[in-house]
This record gives sequence, C-alpha cells and structure tokens, in this order.
Amino acid sequence: MAEGGLEHGGRLGAARRRFPGAPEPFLDLSTGINPVPWPAPAPMPPLPPAAWTRLPEPEAEEALRAAAARAYGAADAAMVAAAPGTQILIQLLPRLFPQPRLAVLSPTYAEHAACWRAAGTVVEPVARFGDLARAPAALLVNPNNPDGRRVAVAEIAALADALAARGGLLIVDEAFVELEPEPWGAAGLLPHPGLILLRSFGKSHGLAGLRLGFLLAAPERAAVARAALGPWAVSGPALALGGAALADAAWRAASAARLAGEAARLDALLERAGLRVLGGTRLFRLAEGDAAFWFRRLGEAGILVRAFQDQPRWLRFGIPGEERDWERLSNILR
Repeated sequence: MAEGGLEHGGRLGAARRRFPGAPEPFLDLSTGINPVPWPAPAPMPPLPPAAWTRLPEPEAEEALRAAAARAYGAADAAMVAAAPGTQILIQLLPRLFPQPRLAVLSPTYAEHAACWRAAGTVVEPVARFGDLARAPAALLVNPNNPDGRRVAVAEIAALADALAARGGLLIVDEAFVELEPEPWGAAGLLPHPGLILLRSFGKSHGLAGLRLGFLLAAPERAAVARAALGPWAVSGPALALGGAALADAAWRAASAARLAGEAARLDALLERAGLRVLGGTRLFRLAEGDAAFWFRRLGEAGILVRAFQDQPRWLRFGIPGEERDWERLSNILR
C-alpha cells in the first residue's frame, strides 16, 4: 500500500482510509519492528533535561558510537557513523560513494535500488548471490527483507575481497541481523576497504520513532559519512537512550530468545490458516497464499499486514506483541 513513492508498511492513516469500517485500535503487523521495546519489562529510564534543551555535545556522540562498536562487533568507534535512522544513510550512500553500476540481490528492500537509480547509477537486480561479483559494486540485505534469505560472513568476505581488488564496493544492510541466532553480522571484517554495513537500532530495540541507525566501515569511509551528516545529526534523547540500550546485552539476549518462540508460534498460526511460510526473521514472517483475500479480511478486522504489488501472493506479518494481539489475529485467521 503506497501513498506516493515506494510501498512501505506502517501507514495506519492510509489503512484507515482503505478500511473505514475497521474496528479500532488498528493492530499494525505491517512492519518488522520488535513489538516489545527496550527496556521492557523495566520502565523507560528518565532523560536529563539537557537531552531536550541543549545541542548534543560531541562527547555524547562519541560515547554512542563507542557503544555501537561494542554492541555490533566493530573494533573501533572510528568505524562508526551515527545517523537519525538508516534511511538517510541509504539515501546518502550513492552520493558519498558513487558507482557507475550496482548489482542488488533481489527481491529486497526497494529503497536501496530507488536511491541509487536517483543518483544516476545503473542498478542491476540479480537473483543469485554469485551474480553480484559481475558488477563493479554490489548490495545485499542480510538477512533479507522480506524472505529472510541469509548469506554467511565467509561468503561476504570473499565477495568484498573480489570487489575491492578492482576498486569496487560491497554494501550490506544488516537491519534485521541483531536478534538472529547465528553470527551473521559482518562487522568483524572491518576495517575492510571495500565494505560498508548498515545497522538499524529502531527495529531491534522496538524504538523506530527514536530515529537512530548506524553505518560501519573503514575509518576513512565512516569519517566521510559523519562529515556529510554534519554536527548534531542525532538528537539528545536518541544519544542518551541509544547508548543505554546498546549497552544492555542481557535485554537483547532475552528479547532474541522470546522472539524465536514467537516467530515459531506465528508460523504455526499462518500454516493452520492455509498459508505457506516462505521464511523471514525473528521480527517478521513471509507467507504465500491467497494474499488478496487475507489482506482484505485482516484489514476489515483492523489488522494491517504488508502486501506486495510485484508478488501478489505474498504477505509479510510482523510479530504480535501482547497476548490480546495474538488472540485477535488468531480469531481472524481461523
């Protein structure tokens, strides 16, 4: 469902206009955002007044980058650039590191190809990982959105080596990697000269409205990104909460374990409804079936899921948060 531009989930205003008779509140399962945000079950820590009233200090931004480096496995905070969400980084990359041609492992998050095309790059969608090496630069989302396809770190390292040997670049969007069971994150490969990684804080920590994301790369590339973002790119509240959340490894471990069980629970629910689960991550599941029927049926019941114009039999389901949300979804799928 789109209102100008590319399709995205989370547009409840458009959903209400499309399903005006749907009961409220709308249950939004159209995004891949952790439904139980940090620091649940504890209350959100209070913020100092200065986080709201003063321009952020450089030391606070440096502390956040250090926390991100530790949490994501980068050896040095100099390899990190903090931004108000990864979307702005996706839009900046083609202008900061222009490429004549970019291969994109597809289908995937459509903003990547759209932003590179807008910058004048020839974008070549490819269906196989091995085909990425044919272009001077390449991009993949790992785990992939929306089907959860995964590429091992060793394969990423080999591809980055091959591209860097001829002056190319590999970009890996790791927005959904943090809560997965295997060490799929590639930050340990840095400072690789031909590798850029993107990390989404908001999805894993359930705080998408805070707008916080990170670029990880060799120090020279990370410095270019920081310079392009300029001073005070990250708000004072995001600096304070982001640093505290990234330092909370125990919460991340507990959240990952909880979501593993809930992803399996959602798979079982979808399969009982006659949908075939194609894959996903611990933050969303992709199913195939009579998508038009289920999108309409769920929407009329006040439940928004993600449909795909180019894949008319696919639906992506986010993970319900509270037990009443599970019951509401289950009642409709029956």
